[in-house]
Amino acid sequence: MLHVLYLVHDVSDPAVRRRVQMLKAGGARVTLAGFRRTTSPVAEIEGVEPVDLGATRDGRFAQRIGAVAKAAMSIGAKLGAVARPDLIIARNLEMLALARRANGALGSDVPIVYECLDIHRLVLRNDFVGRTLRGAERHLARDVKLLVTSSPAFIANYFEPFGQIDAPVELIENKYFDTAPIVADAFFEDSPLAPPWRIGWFGALRCRRSLELLADFTRRQKGRFEVVLRGRPALSEFPDFHGFVDAEPWLSFRGPYRNPEDMAAIYREVHFSWAIDFFEAGQNSEWLLPNRLYEGCRFGAVPISMADTETGRFLKAQDIGVLLPEATPEGLEAMLGRMDQERFRGLKSRVLARNPRTWSYDRSDCLAFVDKLRGLAASPGIFATGAAA
Repeated sequence: MLHVLYLVHDVSDPAVRRRVQMLKAGGARVTLAGFRRTTSPVAEIEGVEPVDLGATRDGRFAQRIGAVAKAAMSIGAKLGAVARPDLIIARNLEMLALARRANGALGSDVPIVYECLDIHRLVLRNDFVGRTLRGAERHLARDVKLLVTSSPAFIANYFEPFGQIDAPVELIENKYFDTAPIVADAFFEDSPLAPPWRIGWFGALRCRRSLELLADFTRRQKGRFEVVLRGRPALSEFPDFHGFVDAEPWLSFRGPYRNPEDMAAIYREVHFSWAIDFFEAGQNSEWLLPNRLYEGCRFGAVPISMADTETGRFLKAQDIGVLLPEATPEGLEAMLGRMDQERFRGLKSRVLARNPRTWSYDRSDCLAFVDKLRGLAASPGIFATGAAA
């Protein structure tokens, strides 16, 4: 059985759980190690007890660098009881640095896979900080065996033009993970009665501009539209997230949810899914294909996106969704303000008509991914230049 050491920046991130699920479903044994954003260590993820590397804070890059430096000094002791892995997957740049240290501590030349699902704004700066981080990434990734990323735009706008990594690329989109074989499901053809029309904004809530835009739009609509928020708000990005939402008559925050256990239920309560993010406008936010895009469509919600983003281009190619030409309350009103049952049924029917595999991975995809990793682990002569650099 392939043994994967998975090094992550936040073991409590739901996306980490999804990747662990995929690796295990593909037949891999997983050892999980990483930092956390919680006050106490995480007990287990999918039956795996994580090796705790300490706490980091969301949005505090300098603090994260310090935590990585501290962890680099103790990584050998932290992994002392871990059997030699066949492969290391490093999620994000800081974990790539730790992967190389772990490799040296384990006393072996273990192949490293670099998983990069976001392009941080700091690496895109055209100054000393940006050049230093890009140089560090090139150095640390100089002999990785595979780059795993989630959007073609990350490759076209960052990895290729900056010449960051000379390795094959595996595109693993942020699709929903179905444990059973994927089939069309008529269960999702029904929607709640409207009005009010409900927009669901689920997942990592970090975009203040989206929150203000939706609040303004719902006030203009005077109750014809409501917005339901669920997930993990990035409180570092909002002066008073809960106070703001509580003061808005047609916005409601309903807390976190379990993925995948709650997905069908929460999306069945809404008509539309908000697939817009201005958090890093002009860069990562325009290039990503977010989890909520796939999850919403998988369960029959009509996606809303900006037309001039990678998500918008993806939806245009699929001929589905509501594509906004401008991010203003007036733009939202022009596209949604006159919504009626006939138009909505047409929008939803196009979503449901797409092949469910467009939105989901199942066990066969997991088996194929792990088989590719197994092939990398079997390749000889990987780290001729030394792993602990």
